[in-house]
Amino acid sequence: QVQLVESGGGLVQHGGSLRLSCAASGRTVSSASLGWFRQAPGKEREFVAGITWDRGFKFYAEAVKGRFAITKDDIKKIVYLQMNSLNPEDTAVYFCGSIATSSERYVRLAIKYDYWGQGTQVTVSS
Repeated sequence: QVQLVESGGGLVQHGGSLRLSCAASGRTVSSASLGWFRQAPGKEREFVAGITWDRGFKFYAEAVKGRFAITKDDIKKIVYLQMNSLNPEDTAVYFCGSIATSSERYVRLAIKYDYWGQGTQVTVSS
């Protein structure tokens, strides 16, 4: 199994920044990519960004392109999500997930993920 622990959420004003972290442990050899998703109340979990462990390919949702950046630390097995120019529509619980493929098509699909963290709340005030 792969264990994932998110951190870094909080309350921030419109236009502010936050950096989320997702620390992976356990059987990480089974993890080919790690993705960030978010879920607002009453809405489905939606893809935000993803990164492949081996080559570092990065994928973003259109809503966050140019504002969010995903990076990884291969030694520490941590993936970061730097979020800039935040707006109230970014308010949600943010989850990181582990998936056993590097295919962009599947990295964007929550249903394909094998493991999830517990989530971290991000609230952007107007």
